[in-house]
Amino acid sequence: MTNIEKRKKAIIDVDNQLLSDISDLIKSESSSLLKNILADIYSPDIALIIDNLNDEEGLWLFKLLDSSTSADVLLDLSEYPKKFILDSLNVQEVASLIKQMDSDDAADIIGTLEEDKADEVLRLLDSQDLSEVKELLTYDENSAGGIMQKEFVTVSETDSINKAVEIIKEKAADNEHFYHVWVTDQDGRLTGIVSLKKIIVALDTPAMIMADIMTSEVISVNVNTDQEEVAKIMQKYDLVSIPVVDDDNKVVGKITFDDIADIMEEEFSEDVAKIVGSDAEELASKSAFQVAMMRLPWVLITLGIQFLAGVVIHYYDETLSKVILLASFMPIISAISGNTGLQASAMTVRALATGNVTLSNWAEPIKRSIQISLIIGSVCGLILGIVGGIWYGKVAFGLVVGISMCISINISALVGTSTPLISKKAGFDPAITVGPFETAFQDVVGITVFLTLATLSLKWLVH
Repeated sequence: MTNIEKRKKAIIDVDNQLLSDISDLIKSESSSLLKNILADIYSPDIALIIDNLNDEEGLWLFKLLDSSTSADVLLDLSEYPKKFILDSLNVQEVASLIKQMDSDDAADIIGTLEEDKADEVLRLLDSQDLSEVKELLTYDENSAGGIMQKEFVTVSETDSINKAVEIIKEKAADNEHFYHVWVTDQDGRLTGIVSLKKIIVALDTPAMIMADIMTSEVISVNVNTDQEEVAKIMQKYDLVSIPVVDDDNKVVGKITFDDIADIMEEEFSEDVAKIVGSDAEELASKSAFQVAMMRLPWVLITLGIQFLAGVVIHYYDETLSKVILLASFMPIISAISGNTGLQASAMTVRALATGNVTLSNWAEPIKRSIQISLIIGSVCGLILGIVGGIWYGKVAFGLVVGISMCISINISALVGTSTPLISKKAGFDPAITVGPFETAFQDVVGITVFLTLATLSLKWLVH
C-alpha cells in the first residue's frame, strides 16, 4: 500500500448511526458506494462494523473487500463472525485469503476449519506455504512453536555485509515486522543477532563479515516454551521480536510484539473469566445451554458453601435473638470482607501471570497484603464501630462490629492472597481457585468471626 493510499484512510467512531447507515446500504445493495466507504476505513474498524452486523449482512459486506484487505479484516474479527464467514466461504475463497497471511495467521485460520475443508485448502497452497503451515500445525497452539511465524531472516557468521544485504533483499518482502537479522554458524545454530541499523552503518565496509558486527548475547525461546512464558520474556527484556529455536538451537521461526500483545490480552481475559466462573469466549462461541452448564458447577459450589453460613447463623440463634441488631450488620461485614478477599485474589493472580510475583518470593506479596488489609480493616472497622455504637447506644456493640470487621477483612485478604500461591505450587491454575466459591467462603469467615465475638461479648451487649 502506498503512502497516498494510507492518507486516504480515516480513524472513525463505529457508532449506532454509522452501523444503521451501513445496514441500510447493504439492504439496498449499494455495493459501489459501500466499496468507496470501505476503501477509506482501516481494517480493524471494518472488522468492528462486521462484528456488529447480523450474520448475512456481515458476510455480504465482507465479500465486497479485496483479498488483501479481507485477510486483515478476517484476523480482526471476533470468534463467532469469523467462524460464520469461514464456514460460508468455499475452499477456493478461503485458500485465497490464506495466501495473503503470514504463516502463523494462516495456520491459526486453518486450525479452526473442519478437517475435510482444511485438507482441501491445504491442497490449494503452493509447496512453500504448505510446508510452513503444516509445520506450524504440528506444535501445541499455546506454545512458542504454535504462535511463531516462518517469515524470518538468518545469515551466516562468515557472510559479508554485501551478501547479507542480498539475503535481506530477497527475504524482507515477506517480513511485515523486520527489525533484526539472526546469525548462525556453519551448522545452522543460532550464535548472534544484528540490527538493521548496524548493517546499514557497516555498508561502507562491505568486506566486513557478520561475525564482526553481531551481538553474541541473543535471547531466544524453544519451540515448546509456553506462550505465556514467551510473553513474560519479551516484556521483561523489551523485545520487539524473538527467535524461536528447536532442540538443536537452530532457528525455526520468530515471534513479534504484535503476537505477544494479543496473547497478553487473551491470557488476561481468560484469567478474569475464570475468576468469575466463566469462559473468555462463551458469548462468541457457545449456546445459552452450554454457558449455563459451564457456570452451574461454580454456582452449586457457591451454594454449598453458603449453606455453611446458614448453619453458622443457626448455631448462633440465641445470640441473634437477644441482640436483633446484629442481623443488620452481618451482610455488611460478610460483603466487605468477601470483596477485600476477592480483590487480593485477583491482584495475586494477575501478578503471577505477569511475573511480578513468583513462588520463590511468596512472602513478599503476603506481607504487602497484610499491610494493606490492616489499613483497610482499621478504617472500615472504625467507621462501622462508630455507626454501630451510636445506633445501638452501647460502646460494647460498636467494639464488637468494629473489631469483627477488621479481623474479617484481614483474614479474607490473607486467604485471598495465599490461595493462588498455594494453587500455583500445587500445579493448579490460580485463576480457577479464586472463583465465586472463594468469595462465598470469605463471607462465611466474616459471619463466623462476627457472631463468635458477639457471643463472647453477649453479657456486655444485653446489659
